[in-house]
Amino acid sequence: MKIYTKTGDKGYTSLIGGTRVPKHHLRIESYGTVDELNSYIGLVRDQDISDHDKALLKQIQDRLFTIGSSLAADPEKSRMVIPDLHLEDIELLEKEMDKMNETLPELRHFILPGGSNMVSYCHIARCVCRRAERLTVHLAEESSVDEKVTVYLNRLSDYLFTLARKLGNDHKIPENQWIPRL
Repeated sequence: MKIYTKTGDKGYTSLIGGTRVPKHHLRIESYGTVDELNSYIGLVRDQDISDHDKALLKQIQDRLFTIGSSLAADPEKSRMVIPDLHLEDIELLEKEMDKMNETLPELRHFILPGGSNMVSYCHIARCVCRRAERLTVHLAEESSVDEKVTVYLNRLSDYLFTLARKLGNDHKIPENQWIPRL
């Protein structure tokens, strides 16, 4: 199988189901941003983090492929069976955040991204996740999108924020608190 097909050379691509759309289509922007997010999560996984965190991030990457497949399918024409998200996927993120928060200091200030590469990568992933969520919410106003997709992306950005705090705490990296200049 060749990687290049030349079918996108004129600025169009196909959704699952065969519909051709411009590469700037909101559906393409949505799943392209999810793909970008997945790459940043891979970067976080490559850091000096626990095996538990690495395993969970790999599971999240799998769910992001599920989300990408869902967003890449034409809701009107696709007949392909696509994996789906489950409420348990969302609940897992919530449980993990609750577990991490048990050991973290109370959050009393906004946190400025930074402190180490691994913490910064989590914050970059969080920001890309928020963008994916915004694009997906916009897409849902125009087309069919599984509601669990937007909920999952919302929870995932919260999870990535909490993970950034946990990793900093695990490695004794002080949080960069934002203290507004008044």
